[in-house]
Amino acid sequence: MRMEPIGSGVRISKVGFRSENGDRIDPLTITDAHSRYLLRCQAVEKMDTARVQAIFEAAFREYGMPEAIRTDNGAPFASRAVAGLSRLSVWWMKLGIVPERIEAGHPEQNGRHERMHRTLKQEVAIRPAANRREQQRMMDRFRQEYNQVRPHEALQMQTPEDVYARSPRRFPRRLPKVEYPATMLVRSVRHKGEFSWKNHDVFVSEVLSGERIGLLPVDEHCYTVYFAQFPIAHFDSRHAYLTRLPKQGLTTKTDAGERDASPSPAPLPLNLKDGKVSGMCPV
Repeated sequence: MRMEPIGSGVRISKVGFRSENGDRIDPLTITDAHSRYLLRCQAVEKMDTARVQAIFEAAFREYGMPEAIRTDNGAPFASRAVAGLSRLSVWWMKLGIVPERIEAGHPEQNGRHERMHRTLKQEVAIRPAANRREQQRMMDRFRQEYNQVRPHEALQMQTPEDVYARSPRRFPRRLPKVEYPATMLVRSVRHKGEFSWKNHDVFVSEVLSGERIGLLPVDEHCYTVYFAQFPIAHFDSRHAYLTRLPKQGLTTKTDAGERDASPSPAPLPLNLKDGKVSGMCPV
C-alpha cells in the first residue's frame, strides 16, 4: 500500500476491556497510516456492520476517504466468503477503497496501530473509568493528547496533528453505481448469493446479493470474476464453479523504525480505463 500522499491509508483494529461497573468497552480505533493521526477512538456497543459503517461514514465525511484500509480478519471487516468479503468491505470497494487484511496471528503487519493500542491501554484501561460514558470521555481526552500533544520520534518529533492532512477524496452524496467495461460479461447476484450461467445457478457469496459482478474472459472456458474493479475469484464455465485466486503479495512503503510487514492479500484493483483492463495497480 502506498503511504503517500498523506492520508492515503487507514489502520483499524479493536481492543476490549471493562469499566469499573463491568460494562464491556470495545473501542473502534481508526488511524491514518502516514501521520499516526487517531481519527476515531469510539466505544461501540456492538461491533456489527451497521454501527461500524456509521462510524466510518462519519469519519469519511469529516476527513475524506483513504485509498486503502488495513484491518484484521474478524467481523465485520472480513468473513469466510469469497475473497474474505464482508458487507462492510463491499461498501468500501464500491467507494473505491482497497481492503487490506493482516494474516491471522501476525499483528506486526499492523505494527504502528498495535503500538498505539498499547499506549491506549496504559492510559485508559489499567485504571478504567466508572462506566461507559466516563470511559468514552477518557478516550476522547486520550485522542486529543495523542494527536496534539505527544511528539513521535518517527515523525521527527512532530505530533500527528502537525503532519496530518485530510484526504482530497470526498465522500460522495450517493454511493457510486458499479460499472463494468464492455470486455466483461455482467451478471446480477440474486438474494441467495448466486448468479445464472447457462441455466445453472453458480454460488458466489450472499454478501454480494443485489450487486452486479463482471466476468473477464481469460480463455475459452475460464473467467476472472470482478466486483467493481477488484478481482475476487476464478470461474470455470465448463463445470460452473468458482475457485480462489492465487495469493498476490503486497508491498508497503515504510519509514525508518516504523515497519509494518506486508499483509495477506485482499482484493487488489485493476486499472479500468477507456473500457479496457490494464495491469494490476495496488494502492
